Amino acid sequence: MSLHYLPAVKPSAIALGTIFNHTAELAVLSPLFGTAWQRAKVSSTKEEFARSREAAGAAVAWGTALVGSALQAYGVGALINATGTLSYRGAAYLGGLIFAATSAPSFLGQWLVEKRAWEQVGLNVLAKLVETVGLSLVLTWWGTRTNPFEHSGIGGTPLSRSPFRSE
Repeated sequence: MSLHYLPAVKPSAIALGTIFNHTAELAVLSPLFGTAWQRAKVSSTKEEFARSREAAGAAVAWGTALVGSALQAYGVGALINATGTLSYRGAAYLGGLIFAATSAPSFLGQWLVEKRAWEQVGLNVLAKLVETVGLSLVLTWWGTRTNPFEHSGIGGTPLSRSPFRSE
């Protein structure tokens, strides 16, 4: 596979989306970091804390959340570019579709099958809505196209210009 098949997304949009998403993700991971902070206060030395299970878990969670945030920012930016989304309304719809496709089924399972508390599921839903709908709105506001004059609406969206269609 060649990299030119992947849609181009402005690097500053990926960076902004990563920061936005990582901040939202850290809000969800804050109980894990709270446990690590408590362990750090109890530890007698820095080395003892660095070798602790809490520190390792917090570092892994932070690193994977950062990489996941960057990948999600690129993916949403690429979808915005590929669909030719130019309005906030379109971005909100796109973010809602991403949420429905990726997160809604697991939340329904948590609530109906696992019988988790509605408050817990509701907070997780809110965090994922920020990560999907919020991210798509922020990226639309910032701009994701490397060439802003590309896909200006003349001739349809990029998806309507398929090499397999005869025009």
